[in-house]
Amino acid sequence: MRHTHASLMLRQGVHPKIVQERLGHATVAITLDLYSHVLPGLQEEAAAAKFEGGLRSASAPVGIA
Repeated sequence: MRHTHASLMLRQGVHPKIVQERLGHATVAITLDLYSHVLPGLQEEAAAAKFEGGLRSASAPVGIA
């Protein structure tokens, strides 16, 4: 039950620090070491979203003052 609870929270996007506190781990590193396997592709998704946001802001028209 504990593993399922942690895995579901992380998959739903709950911040790892919150999961760490709920599980009672001493550090968030312990939580991520144990449960990061449920988040494959998280790095790629984050990088893609950040890149897309950067493209949008770079292509936005600049106002003339």
